[in-house]
Amino acid sequence: MLMRTDPFRELDRLTQQMLGTTGTWSRPSAVPMDAYREGDAYVIVMDLPGVSTDAIDIDVERNMLTVKAERRPVAKADDVQMELSERHLGVFSRQLMLADTLDTEKITADYEAGVLTLRIPIAERAKPRKIAIGRGDGRRQISG
Repeated sequence: MLMRTDPFRELDRLTQQMLGTTGTWSRPSAVPMDAYREGDAYVIVMDLPGVSTDAIDIDVERNMLTVKAERRPVAKADDVQMELSERHLGVFSRQLMLADTLDTEKITADYEAGVLTLRIPIAERAKPRKIAIGRGDGRRQISG
């Protein structure tokens, strides 16, 4: 139900991780994620530690889901000298092409402890249903 849009995304993520580069608005870093089906919905879980909710943007246009977030540096006093900086700052993004069988009008998003969870229900038209069999005279036969 979910399709990757960029086959080189993982290669970019590994390169950025090895080089320690930060994401920019024109070239954001990848957001690590899991995606799975749970009952009648798809669940997407993304790690965004240290990002405030007002710095997260979730957008759906047609069937393209885009999550973009920015982790900003913590304000420091003038007399602070940084000794070690390993936490990535900058812009993080992920785009997913959603199948037509998902109901993009009913996506929900929750953010807790640095984890963004999106739930995308399966559209009613895509769920399995029973079809009644006619008798040939226009009336339906009741199966039992």
